[in-house]
Amino acid sequence: MARITATVFTSHVPAIGAAMDLGKTGEPYWQPLFAGYEFSRQWMKDNKPDVIFLVYNDHATAFSLELIPTFAIGTGAKFMPADEGWGPRPVPPVIGHPQLASHIAQSVIQQDFDLTIVNQMEVDHGLTVPLSLMCGEQDPQQGAWPCPVIPFAVNVVQYPVPSGQRCFNLGRALRKAIESYDEDLNVHIWGTGGMSHQLQGARAGLINAEWDNRFLDRLIAEPAELAKMPHIDYVREAGSEGIELVMWLIARGAMADAAADATGAPPPRVAHRFYHVPASNTAVGHLILEETR
Repeated sequence: MARITATVFTSHVPAIGAAMDLGKTGEPYWQPLFAGYEFSRQWMKDNKPDVIFLVYNDHATAFSLELIPTFAIGTGAKFMPADEGWGPRPVPPVIGHPQLASHIAQSVIQQDFDLTIVNQMEVDHGLTVPLSLMCGEQDPQQGAWPCPVIPFAVNVVQYPVPSGQRCFNLGRALRKAIESYDEDLNVHIWGTGGMSHQLQGARAGLINAEWDNRFLDRLIAEPAELAKMPHIDYVREAGSEGIELVMWLIARGAMADAAADATGAPPPRVAHRFYHVPASNTAVGHLILEETR
């Protein structure tokens, strides 16, 4: 059967992609941030998955205020980089895994989670920046991402957005879905977005490093309790865009120790942890957790 061997958590700041695309990664402002992902790139080479299930939020690219699915799974064979107003990022197209994606949709919907099935869409920086951070620069003409990717878009842009508990429970359902797939696949689950940031209003530029690091602590050690945090706490402490962090709970809920029947399951191993401010006007958080069984 397919199995989940690791989860990856990372911010997806658009300016990070621009710094990579424009050759600015070695500049003094950006170098400390990219240094924090050097371990991760080598780890990806040493622990290459067969499929990445990547949880992200669309930024009014594939969806708009006319149509806002709460959870949308990409079941297509290929997803092109989106033009977000300054041309598509110079990165390869994302190759999907329609068979596993369709199986996950079937299983998760039968577990009473309503998903929107998306057979064709473009993917924006929310998905491509994490891939670039973890896999490095790729030639859009000759290069390719290291494996197929299943995009999973979550609405954290327009209220009402899903609760942390709903996302955590979805991760649990996702694990059941993947483990019931009848093919020997090594799957990674990625949760992206955040950390603390606010892009508008009187608190524009807000960064709360103490709260962010406490969130990382709790994500590792007490995810079930963290999942109970109400929306207002994210907004108050981490800014209006800090709510993106509920997406990390989907990935964390998919790990063995978070399962509803996980009595005695060992906690994951922290392979890497990194935190940096600022990247543009955003705090950047990053974790790699490995299953220990």
